Amino acid sequence: MGRIEIHRPPGGWPEREQQVADYYGRRAAGHDRGRRRLLDGGDQELTFSDGNATVRVNSLGFLHYAVVALGTPNVTFMVALDTGSDLFWVPCDCVSCAPTSSGTNGFDFDFSIYSPNMSSTSQGIPCSSNLCERHRCSKDSSQCTYNVEYVSDDTSSTGVLIKDLLYLTTEDTSSKVVKTPIVFGCGMIQTGSFLDAAAPNGLFGLGMDKLSVPSTLSSSGITSNSFSMCFGRDGLGRINFGDNGSSDQEETPINTRNLHPTYNISLTGIGVRNISMEVGFSALVDSGTSFTYLADPAYSSLAKSFNSQVHDKPFTADSDIPFEYCYQISSNESMVQLPDISFTAKGGSHFPINDPIVLISNEKKRQFIYCLAVIKSTQLNIIGQNFLTGLRVVFDRDRMIVGWKKFDCYKVEDSNPLPVNPRNSSATPPSIAFSPSSYTPEATKGKGHNGTEASVLTPGAASSHSSLVNTLASTILLLLLLPLSII
Repeated sequence: MGRIEIHRPPGGWPEREQQVADYYGRRAAGHDRGRRRLLDGGDQELTFSDGNATVRVNSLGFLHYAVVALGTPNVTFMVALDTGSDLFWVPCDCVSCAPTSSGTNGFDFDFSIYSPNMSSTSQGIPCSSNLCERHRCSKDSSQCTYNVEYVSDDTSSTGVLIKDLLYLTTEDTSSKVVKTPIVFGCGMIQTGSFLDAAAPNGLFGLGMDKLSVPSTLSSSGITSNSFSMCFGRDGLGRINFGDNGSSDQEETPINTRNLHPTYNISLTGIGVRNISMEVGFSALVDSGTSFTYLADPAYSSLAKSFNSQVHDKPFTADSDIPFEYCYQISSNESMVQLPDISFTAKGGSHFPINDPIVLISNEKKRQFIYCLAVIKSTQLNIIGQNFLTGLRVVFDRDRMIVGWKKFDCYKVEDSNPLPVNPRNSSATPPSIAFSPSSYTPEATKGKGHNGTEASVLTPGAASSHSSLVNTLASTILLLLLLPLSII
């Protein structure tokens, strides 16, 4: 068995608000730019002008967020990074948007609102533009409008298409700013999860449509047609445009789909410790889905095999926890052993699952619980954000492959260390589920060796974390920022 030690970080868990505020503080104090080597061919790598760091915000859907700058003068936005959708949109001239003022949004800083009238470089996209072909025109004007509905219940964004400048920077020693005209959504009306659970300040679609930013950068000749995301085990990560990966990465082909292409890959097997199962299915690699979804036969093969190798007492989860296989850790137990999990991809590549569980505590009942963090689906197979943890994932749209490699996001090949020093870098927050009044996170994980081992806190340690309990598990865990049009 692989070993992962789970322990409480010194000084306790940082609150969600402080985590994001600290990130903004680091951004303001100095740009977080990794110095990466340029890969074969000399293609330059780019990232956002405010740095290539991304941060997972558990209270906002367990998604990774980054800071982007738009317009003239530029305005910054904290946007969710979503490989499962194409359109980049931000709140704009709002009719219905998430709260933006300090305190009302649950954080101690204000979110920005974009307005075309406040940017001297803003241009509307007319109906006659070929960029409007998948969208439509409003009855009252000739400007191209958009409406994207997502799988999460009643979740959508509606507005008009705008062209303006996105500020990027080169990932080399010169760090030159690159002002890139891109098309994005001026999101006037948001509904559902965008109002209270995720992406309150915008969604950055990284899909394969020609409107997505990676497609724009490639078609403009600014970068190669590839990008990477690194999902750190401590909740921090990296994003780089033009990154073609490395020769030692594992990879598998992207399944070709002419209508609404996605990062869909084929998997041929599932391994759970010493049990190998030949199970063929395709799955979408989607950073905009909080947790992994599997339909049968893949779900039952994985879940039942995992369950057969776990020796802790089964826990019957209530309706606030949508995971089927959960286990109770007794008060006198200090360690639990978990089986390693992996997928086999088309071509034989090995896809390791570094973060397969959710840790939960129930303060009232003084219980400790963990669950296999996979949700049973009736139709979709999605490798969600939690199963991407611990990997640098490369989306190479020229070669039509998805590549991955176990990676420390703070150590870059042939480079100096990145300037950000993560809080408690030896500890890793696991994915966390909790109900309105009962559950709170209690532990973090750090990479060890040869096994999956969890060390458990005493029940009395839970009392200091009640401020973290303000989000419904049923809302967070069922979050899919996946457009209905691609299903």
